[in-house]
Amino acid sequence: MKLTILKLNNVPIAVLESIESPINSVQDALELLENANSQGIRKIMIKKEHLHKDFFNLKSGLAGEIIQKVINYYKQLAIVGDFDMYQSKSWLDFVYESNKTGQIFFAESTDDAVKYLTK
Repeated sequence: MKLTILKLNNVPIAVLESIESPINSVQDALELLENANSQGIRKIMIKKEHLHKDFFNLKSGLAGEIIQKVINYYKQLAIVGDFDMYQSKSWLDFVYESNKTGQIFFAESTDDAVKYLTK
């Protein structure tokens, strides 16, 4: 797991650059959070592709478990990608509520993610 630290608008952001396999467990997510934590970084940006497909199936519970860990670690996480293929009401509600809380943000572009993480 390779994190790059960027300082954007005077805010340090950990960007997940590469990963051997998608984040497919709570343990994988904890590794990411602990890596950022060890560097004193509160804000993290990842690509949709860094998450296992089960994350996007809310019935799997993976998304809820990972988001709970992000909240417990007092981090902000921006997930960048095209989410148009996920149109279920439960998914759309999940994204809406997540974006509203301020801890997790689903962004269409890196620019949107940066705006969210640096505000």
